Amino acid sequence: MKDALKITALSKTYDSQTQALNKVSLNIQSGDFFALLGANGAGKSTLIGILTGTVIKDSGAVLITDHDIDRNFSLAKQCIGIMPQEFNLDGYQTVNAILLNQAGFFGISAQRAKPRVDKLLKQLKLWDKRSEKSQTLSGGMKRRLLLARALVNDPQILIVDEPTAGVDVELRHEIWNLLKQLNQDGKTILLTTHYLEEVEYLCDHMAMIHHGTIIAEGTVAAIMRELDDRIYTVELAAEPTPVDLERHRFFNHKKHRVDVTIPSNQHISSWVSTLEKEGIQVLDIRPKMNRVEQFFLQKLSKQAHEQR
Repeated sequence: MKDALKITALSKTYDSQTQALNKVSLNIQSGDFFALLGANGAGKSTLIGILTGTVIKDSGAVLITDHDIDRNFSLAKQCIGIMPQEFNLDGYQTVNAILLNQAGFFGISAQRAKPRVDKLLKQLKLWDKRSEKSQTLSGGMKRRLLLARALVNDPQILIVDEPTAGVDVELRHEIWNLLKQLNQDGKTILLTTHYLEEVEYLCDHMAMIHHGTIIAEGTVAAIMRELDDRIYTVELAAEPTPVDLERHRFFNHKKHRVDVTIPSNQHISSWVSTLEKEGIQVLDIRPKMNRVEQFFLQKLSKQAHEQR
């Protein structure tokens, strides 16, 4: 299948000497729903900035539907639409005007743009608000307007940057359903997020980025299978001895509290029973962190072990 987006050895270091991207390579096939998952500051926004022309790369190559951004950025840009995380709408323009003006930026005549804009307004449930200024819209409607604006030029690739950051559960699922339908209709979607549940619900393939480096890439199902251990915080009745710490691989030791990694093939109750047989009483046990944090730690730990 043809690549919609081909990124090769992309690097970027800012004047502050912060290396945002370190030889990042990704291939996203046409029609894919691809997630770039990472914590804040991992390099997601820098990568999106390079794709959209707001950040200048240091090295590497980017092909957007076979258009090299160095040689023909104008054609490459016409192939993408971006739904940003932040509300960057002109609050004094009407909903209709914002979309028509966006069409004009892509050289689409008003005559051609109007039916396209009308269709988007109806599709995204903004038709009744078309004559209102964007500053009067609710947060959910503003999100839908950002998505409509990204679709005005009918892009082959839709870039969606943290679409549900800070939104409530109802709106999150509304946005998810809209994106899923667009993908089913043929749009290639690149989603940046730090919500693992968002990736699992929407995406076919994913990559995980950490400090500007891709640490995992593949199908969502395959990568989730790697999440085979669980990290817990355990409250003990007595402070563990040095021998106990080493034998049971406790870490982050603070008096009676320790952290521990438990394999997925071992039930928590059997693990607790094993401790109690050795005279170590467990008062409380609870998950240490969310699954994204857990995966990053596991992946980095495995990489460090392999490099030894």
